[in-house]
Amino acid sequence: MAVQQYQDLIAWQRAMDLAETVYRFSQGFPQDKRFGLTNQIRRAAVSIASNIAEGQGRGQPADFGRFLGISNGSRQEVETQAILAYRLGFVSDANLQNLLSITSEVGRLLSGLRKSVG
Repeated sequence: MAVQQYQDLIAWQRAMDLAETVYRFSQGFPQDKRFGLTNQIRRAAVSIASNIAEGQGRGQPADFGRFLGISNGSRQEVETQAILAYRLGFVSDANLQNLLSITSEVGRLLSGLRKSVG
């Protein structure tokens, strides 16, 4: 059975979970980072699920695959920014490891989905 809506995709569902986690993860960042790192990591996290939805909505496998690649790039951007937040002392190691675990899962799902659409 083919996917009818992007909301049915496990990759999209977990990417939404990741976005929620990133919002919580970045809540404790210093106030003066609100328009810098906080905004950047949140935008990148939202971009993951958004690109999955947009790509699926295009209705063309090649387009969908391209948007999944963009989603994966945003996922790696989130990882990089999370590691920087940890290195700057904004979050604990436990919070970082939790976030990286979710980004890793989303990466595996994106990879599998990309292979399945050609």
